Amino acid sequence: METSLPSPAHVEPKPWSSGAATAAGSEENALASSCVVNIDDLRRLARRRLPRAVFDYIDGGAESEATLHANLRAFQEIYFRPRTAIAFPECEMRVRVLGYEISFPVLLAPVGYSRLIHPGGEVAAARAAAQCGTAYILSTISGHKLEDVKAASNGPVWYQLYLLGGREVAEAAIERARRVGYTALVVTVDTAVAGMRERDARNGTMQLLSSSFGAKLPFVPEILTHPRWLAAFIADGGLPKLENVIVPGQGRMQITDVSSALARAAVTWPDLEWIREAWDGPIVVKGVLTPEDARRAVDLGAAAVVVSNHGGRQLDFALPTLRALPEIVAAVRGQTEVLLDGGIRRGTDVVKALCMGARAVLVGRAYAYGLAAAGRPGVVRALEILRADVERTLRLLGCPSVSELGPSYVDFLKSGTRGTAS
Repeated sequence: METSLPSPAHVEPKPWSSGAATAAGSEENALASSCVVNIDDLRRLARRRLPRAVFDYIDGGAESEATLHANLRAFQEIYFRPRTAIAFPECEMRVRVLGYEISFPVLLAPVGYSRLIHPGGEVAAARAAAQCGTAYILSTISGHKLEDVKAASNGPVWYQLYLLGGREVAEAAIERARRVGYTALVVTVDTAVAGMRERDARNGTMQLLSSSFGAKLPFVPEILTHPRWLAAFIADGGLPKLENVIVPGQGRMQITDVSSALARAAVTWPDLEWIREAWDGPIVVKGVLTPEDARRAVDLGAAAVVVSNHGGRQLDFALPTLRALPEIVAAVRGQTEVLLDGGIRRGTDVVKALCMGARAVLVGRAYAYGLAAAGRPGVVRALEILRADVERTLRLLGCPSVSELGPSYVDFLKSGTRGTAS
């Protein structure tokens, strides 16, 4: 059944501390007074506000970060072939994803630990997505209750599933998500273990998350140089637990237990069968990079696949997602929707992905920088930037609608060679 997204209503964010109104005002002023014209401007604001350990958690990748940079570089190797002397009154940017109409082809990807980035965290991001007419995907590794996140949005909200704590814990979270109106389940399949993120190791991220003051001590001076973040963190109650991973007999899982829990919680293809029984809505398989895995997801009933290498945060030297996309599109033969994430920083990146066959894209870092910089207004600003970029690119391409984009609008150029991207 197809459902249209209702017109997004303006909803004021709930305060997260007694000084919320003042803090929110100063954050919005920062967006207005700074020359925030692209996502990299938001990245600079985020870097200024966050302690190094938190910023590098968002910004970094696995090992040498080859895949992280290759994701970005892949978009730089695609060039446009515009149609000129064309004008049209409107650009049609709406697209249907899993039956829901969103205002333009960008969704907010699951970003773990968002409440450490900003106290508003997942609630603020979900509100921003609804305000901008798009969908939000909530990570299992979240500091806000899934019920509160859904209540913050009048648009589609999906739940991303890790099997942290085992099948019983996952089934309980799935039931909670179903009961409050989540419209899709996103199963991440590329996290057999956590990737080796060397920035986190150097920054003492695990030590800062631990309960040992002695372990934290070497890293405290750097934290103290970011008093705004620290004050908000303390006012929010300090280190949050995972509100949606309730382990029987233990309660909410501690953030410090996530790495070891992931190693015991790898999703396998047979798991998709019992997940299908537990969830009667659309299932999205995230983390697909090969045609074989794409076909297997289709055979198991996936409504969509996400071509993803986890933003370069898992297996270093994994194939850049834009390079993998055409093979995945060909493999599914129109039987399921294909989404893409990894490396999206500009509207031109969005348009290139659509030209190569994606229905829409997911952005993670792009909006996380905005969340870090200014909470909900920062996420809204990130989406405004991307939307304006997409519309401008369509007009300059001479293409009146995202539905008309295709391989004929792009060429692949590298090392002096030229060939069509199709």
